[in-house]
Amino acid sequence: MKNTILPVIVFLLICNSCVSKKKYLVAENGRLAAIERSENFRQKLTDCTNENTRQSHRIDSLLDDTTELGGTVRAYKKLLYSNKSEQAKLNTMLQEKIEELNARQATIQELEAMIETQNQKVQNLLNSVQDALMGFGNEELTVRQKDGKVYVAMSDKLLFESGSAKVDKRGKEALAKLAEVLNKQTDIDVFIEGHTDTKPINTVQFKDNWDLSVIRATSVVRILTKDYKVNPLQIQPTGRGQYMPVADNTTAEGRSLNRRTEIIMAPKLDKLMQLLQK
Repeated sequence: MKNTILPVIVFLLICNSCVSKKKYLVAENGRLAAIERSENFRQKLTDCTNENTRQSHRIDSLLDDTTELGGTVRAYKKLLYSNKSEQAKLNTMLQEKIEELNARQATIQELEAMIETQNQKVQNLLNSVQDALMGFGNEELTVRQKDGKVYVAMSDKLLFESGSAKVDKRGKEALAKLAEVLNKQTDIDVFIEGHTDTKPINTVQFKDNWDLSVIRATSVVRILTKDYKVNPLQIQPTGRGQYMPVADNTTAEGRSLNRRTEIIMAPKLDKLMQLLQK
């Protein structure tokens, strides 16, 4: 009996030992697998952490680049707006200059038109005076145009006796003809200038040639205004004495030419002067 039980016990022990070892191996293998998985997870975690760090650095770098780019964009926008502002200023200045140029061009055209009108007035005045004084000879008077004015030079033989300031009959006839023209030309200025030669004069009535030239001019003005109704506001007497000769005073012919009364007519320049002062 003892011999039979003992082998059975030994067999059971051996079997039990085999089972425990198998479980141990299974358990050991499971532990090793768990360790391996843990290491894998740890490695993956480390890799994820490293990747996260790299991505964080990349994000920081991108943020820095974005900030820099944003500053550049803002600078370009500011420059663009500044350029637009400068361009707007330049456009405004250009427009102002164009308007100023147009205004100047208009003024020039207006001036040219007025000058043309003035020249036409002078020409018409010249023609009217020449027609009115056609009956008088060159030795009595001359009519000419100069510097936009009409000059009628009447000799002292036509107007006055020697050494006198009284206008004689023939002279009054000439002044009457001229007055007809002046009364139709209300927009002209008239200057009466008395001239003498260099031969001195000293009488009870005239102290010198200058005195004689002034009084002769005044005598002509009185006849034009009082006898022939020329507007006193458009006529002005002036004495020049011997200081504006037109010929040589050393000859009788020259002195005769210098003894004259000049009636100078010029269209009024008020509008022209106003335009020039703009």
